[in-house]
Amino acid sequence: MDKITALFIAFIGAIIAIAAAIVHYFGFMFLVRLVFGLGYAGLAVLFAVMAGVLIYARSFKYALLSLVGLATSAYAAYQCYVWQEPVHVGYITALYIAAAIGGLWWLMEPDMSLTERLRSAESLEKSGNYRTAARKYEKKGNYEKAAECYIKAEMLESAAWCYEKAEKYEKAAELYMMLAESKKEGYYWKEAYEFWKKAGKKEKAAECLEKYAEDEPWYWEDVAKLWEEAGNKEKAENAWKKALEYYLKEAEEEGVFWEDVAKIYEKLGDAENAKQAMMKYAEYCEKEAEKDEAWWKHVAEAYEKLGMEEKAKEARERYEEYQKRIRSKS
Repeated sequence: MDKITALFIAFIGAIIAIAAAIVHYFGFMFLVRLVFGLGYAGLAVLFAVMAGVLIYARSFKYALLSLVGLATSAYAAYQCYVWQEPVHVGYITALYIAAAIGGLWWLMEPDMSLTERLRSAESLEKSGNYRTAARKYEKKGNYEKAAECYIKAEMLESAAWCYEKAEKYEKAAELYMMLAESKKEGYYWKEAYEFWKKAGKKEKAAECLEKYAEDEPWYWEDVAKLWEEAGNKEKAENAWKKALEYYLKEAEEEGVFWEDVAKIYEKLGDAENAKQAMMKYAEYCEKEAEKDEAWWKHVAEAYEKLGMEEKAKEARERYEEYQKRIRSKS
């Protein structure tokens, strides 16, 4: 048992012991009066502070509610002390419970009017109150109807979310495409791609990811692979070329990307440029290996791909020596 759990158990035990002592010496009713009296006294202090803050903030409507709470809780605390009208404490307690339930009910849908809360989703839809109808359909788990109402309310993102919940991925994807075109935000193209992919529509998914890759070029490789899966070799090749443009720029700044450049040249059937790119990658790895010997593994792999067995063997040996030193230290 950890320390916090032990303290918690000790605290609960102390409360039970105090309650038992009060019942023993003063009776059970005294304990009830004490508990309710302290509770209402605490509420009275809280409502007094809230009323003061709200009056200062000139929020008179809520200040009035706080003053009502202050008056009722203070009166309940007084009755617990004098115990002349205990039934009044019961009435006030029932009032507070009802208010708490009503408050929770209201907070669940704070922007719905009372009439909207009482009407059915079908009735709200017929009257043209599509937003509220959609929310009611959503709460009932009727996500398709909710999506239809959200569309009528011009809340396309909410509609797409409902279609997702209903597993109508094609419809969700179509909505995200509409959002991407209307709002000119690339994020929606990526969402559309995700849902076309879930729907098994690889060509549609690739088209959307292409749009996204125009703003985020590191996705061109994923576009190329997707077109390959869809069986469109021409579009896959175009995407690989755009991925190559991106990786060439990155490789000039960070040499580790020469490996990606080499792989794409191989994809495009350009063996000579692939070899040159892999050589640059091997040179980069050698420079890194001078600072971190773990890189000798990558040096060996690069020279193996280039068919330079002697250099690959030398790099492997240096990597193995490094591994032996690590093992001996541990």
